[in-house]
Amino acid sequence: MLLRSGKVTASEMDALISPLGKIRDGDGVETYLCQKLVELWTGGPLPQLQGIFDVEQGQLLEERARPAFTIHTGLEVTTAAFIETDDGRAGCSPDAMVGETAGVEIKCPTMPKHVAYLRAGRLPKDYVAQVQGSLFVTGFTTWHFFSYNRAFPPLHLVIERDEKFQTALEVAVEDFIGALEFGMNRLEELNGGPPRRSPVALHPVRKDPTLMDGIPFTPGN
Repeated sequence: MLLRSGKVTASEMDALISPLGKIRDGDGVETYLCQKLVELWTGGPLPQLQGIFDVEQGQLLEERARPAFTIHTGLEVTTAAFIETDDGRAGCSPDAMVGETAGVEIKCPTMPKHVAYLRAGRLPKDYVAQVQGSLFVTGFTTWHFFSYNRAFPPLHLVIERDEKFQTALEVAVEDFIGALEFGMNRLEELNGGPPRRSPVALHPVRKDPTLMDGIPFTPGN
């Protein structure tokens, strides 16, 4: 989490650009800007006050989904650290890597959502910016999207780099970073200098191995 602080991350790029590649403006961008200013000012991520259970469940499910991805596709995967752009101002956290030229985005939705994804057979709009953002950060040409729910067949898509989207995203990120730098300069001006950074304490994430998809299960099954 600390590595992501103050950086534009792929999972948050939907705050800057729509699934159709339109650069956003208005309250959503302002809210995201304030969040990143807080992270830069405090030197750490915002405290995680909500959704801790969802985070725990997501992490547990992703751990099971990785081997399921390999079984389904025949592709071996490795875990990856936080990846940054050359200038260090944006980054992404692939859920897995296929070799050194493609990443994997794993989602473990509820059963109704997963069935909706299967019926549509395309990248859900909620994740277009995230996947294209990951391609933007890494420079890769393809990214795997894998939706997993143990009660149903998985959805595996190979997403290509959309150059038109990439061009708009580059503009959106550059504009945002400019606003971020201006905002920090203004805060330092009001403060009479840089902040005395005191990292915000993180709430620990505790894994509960007795839950899967919100349903009790026996580990190893």
